[in-house]
Amino acid sequence: MIAEDSPLADELSPLERARRGIREAGFWSPRQQMGRRWPIGCVALEITQRCNLDCTACYLSETSEALHDLPLEEVFRRIEAIRASYDAGTDVQITGGDPTLRKRAELIAIVRRTSDAGLRSTLFTNGIRATRALLSELADAGLSGVAFHVDLTQRRRGYRSEIELNALREEYIARARGLPLAVYFNTTVHAGNFREIPEVVRFFLRHGGAVSLVSFQLQAATGRGVLGARSPDISLASAAEGIRLGAGVALNFDAMDIGHPCCNRLAMALMANGRVYDLLDDAGLVCEVLECTALVRLDSVRSWRTLAALAASLARRPVLLLRCLAWAVHKAWRMRWDLLLACGRVHKLSFFIHNFMDAGSLDAGRIGACSFMAMTADGPLSMCAHNALRDRYTLRPVAVRDRVRVQFWDPATGRMHDQPVVSPVVLTRKTARGRARKGLA
Repeated sequence: MIAEDSPLADELSPLERARRGIREAGFWSPRQQMGRRWPIGCVALEITQRCNLDCTACYLSETSEALHDLPLEEVFRRIEAIRASYDAGTDVQITGGDPTLRKRAELIAIVRRTSDAGLRSTLFTNGIRATRALLSELADAGLSGVAFHVDLTQRRRGYRSEIELNALREEYIARARGLPLAVYFNTTVHAGNFREIPEVVRFFLRHGGAVSLVSFQLQAATGRGVLGARSPDISLASAAEGIRLGAGVALNFDAMDIGHPCCNRLAMALMANGRVYDLLDDAGLVCEVLECTALVRLDSVRSWRTLAALAASLARRPVLLLRCLAWAVHKAWRMRWDLLLACGRVHKLSFFIHNFMDAGSLDAGRIGACSFMAMTADGPLSMCAHNALRDRYTLRPVAVRDRVRVQFWDPATGRMHDQPVVSPVVLTRKTARGRARKGLA
């Protein structure tokens, strides 16, 4: 075992460090993606703590709305820190709060800097201010995808059920249609919408050609959310069953591991003529393909590039390539009538389930094998730990360096000081939200 402070540890690549970490955590297996395909699943880059919704399952803290936006210099430094920690090709969530509340020019500059660093960025937004014009500008700046978060916890006026919210989801899909962006949707799963998961899944299946991935995030008692701990009926297993019910087929959520198995589950579906087929039905073959193509960079927008890269990698192992071709022929035969009626058009849709931890019951093992990090001033931190300790990281003065000196930016006042100053945050949540709506934070 290599000690963290060993000189040899510094010589390891991010992928090798991730592989070593997941092995030491005891979760290395042939189906593990972390440490094999990438060193980390994704990294959250929070560029604002402000939001224009007040969700009942919100992960922000009571003081978040009172804080000013991070200086661009610090955001750029964190982008470079992500690149240094995890290498090029890492998926970065540009998030907050809602990142569209940041000044438009600054948001575009952040996306461009992320792209220039060789990172793949996705805008995480509630969609209220994510107009088509903005999405088009961000795509031109290098944005790879957009993830719309829509669910009942947001208490949007005029929507009484997840099924009614499908109209809003359809509007957001239309905004991004035709742009070179992968489109994702996030839904918080709680007692109020748990029974509607199958119908939400059916909606996304009807829009499978326009949506790449649907993420169901299980409610957690963290941040300023008022829902508290979720019902024991809501779990990775029950959420997966709801997705299977909506898909009408037994999707395999156990073919791949992403970090700790208690945190994430993934299934992939093929769709033709409105029928769903499991893409990961041969778990053994999935593991072999994963090992063979681990270093292939996947393109979530141009699927033909992904298929070409996978084929080129598999060509180096002819026996495995033949097995894959045999699987594809068998799958095509099973789908033959649907393929015929669909004129050969096939779409892929991924279903992801994320199980966040409650702030008061963090598990060290899960944090150690975390695949979802947040970049802080001190470096990357498990997102669950960050949500549980948010004020510890967001209220601290931030050192901003230029060629001449170091100054300390105060998040509560937005001012620079020569020495670190911790200002007491005395704004009430209501007052802070008023500031955020007026664009004063």
